[in-house]
Amino acid sequence: MVTPATASDFLRWEEKARSMTVAELLWSARDCRQAEAAMRGWNPIAEGRYSDEACTYGDELRRRRQRV
Repeated sequence: MVTPATASDFLRWEEKARSMTVAELLWSARDCRQAEAAMRGWNPIAEGRYSDEACTYGDELRRRRQRV
């Protein structure tokens, strides 16, 4: 990954998140956080993209919890 996340990346992640189950959201967010940690210290752009993607999944989880 060479470029920071774009608005279209966020739209794609949000659309994907809406169709995922809670288990899939949790797993994907955890996977992104692990990838983010693996990038820390040597690829800050990839680290940021993984962080942004994880946050997008977390936002969807938060929205669902607020509806209940």
